[in-house]
Amino acid sequence: MLHSDPNQNKSLGADLRALRKGRGLTLTDLAETLNRSVGWLSQVERDMSEPSISDLREIAQALGVPMSLLFAHSSAPAEEQGYVVRAGSRRPMGSGAEGLVEELLSPDLTDDFEMVHSTFAPQSAMQKPANRPTQEVGYMVAGRLDLEIGGRSFSVGPGDSFRIKHEPYQWANPHDEPAVAIWVIAPPVY
Repeated sequence: MLHSDPNQNKSLGADLRALRKGRGLTLTDLAETLNRSVGWLSQVERDMSEPSISDLREIAQALGVPMSLLFAHSSAPAEEQGYVVRAGSRRPMGSGAEGLVEELLSPDLTDDFEMVHSTFAPQSAMQKPANRPTQEVGYMVAGRLDLEIGGRSFSVGPGDSFRIKHEPYQWANPHDEPAVAIWVIAPPVY
């Protein structure tokens, strides 16, 4: 059983299950990668066993997500869990190394999609193109962003939206102001 605050890890198992399934992995696949038993992983996914920090690090690496996403569950009031994410309680994602700071707007990763708040620092750019098996829609809240999607170049600003559908893409903010976008990604990738 969990020894810490039950609200803190309430959706960790469900998120792990969603991330695993989103990558087309079975319990056996991930358990073998982690050198753990299927039973242990099943208990973690059902919130019946609490993984150690080392376990979380290995799970994050195996799933290709930042470790912070796995342990940053906030302790929202019980009546809000799974329904509301307060501005000060968003889970951070990624390292911010490329000048991109992302926060999860969705309450968890158990839906067919995830919603992300992305802030692109001035004079920042994605280092290499991404090509994910996802459908993504972005809405620009502020600033400007240069996009290359499937070999086509676009410049988008406040009020503009765009879609990336199973194709390589890259972003850049060569401007002096931050750019802010809201992304909807299906299936969840973080």
